[in-house]
Amino acid sequence: MKNVSPAPEDRAARIAAELAGLGLALPGTLIQRSVRCGWDGCRCHADPPELHGPYWQWTRKRAGKTVSRQVPDDQVADYRQWIENHRRLRELIAELEDLTLAAADQRAGRHAPARRTRQASS
Repeated sequence: MKNVSPAPEDRAARIAAELAGLGLALPGTLIQRSVRCGWDGCRCHADPPELHGPYWQWTRKRAGKTVSRQVPDDQVADYRQWIENHRRLRELIAELEDLTLAAADQRAGRHAPARRTRQASS
């Protein structure tokens, strides 16, 4: 490699190793919801209402549409881990993109602009 310090390549290799170990990843949000049903005589329509649930629900956007799914209690831990893995995946890819741009600028003899700082998403 020409004009590139070994540090970006070393960090890229560490990122690749972490990516390989991430496991399953799933975008979206996991929430607990209590809901009303469609039966007018049900307790959920009383005053005060006694809602059904709580139920776990996973939601994401796909092709511009909101997709939701009820999640059984025994799968909540899995979904939490998959969502966390997806968040980490996005962070690692963003860091790899920054490293690549810095290497491209260095190879072209340009001074790299100040690195973007990425805020962790919640």
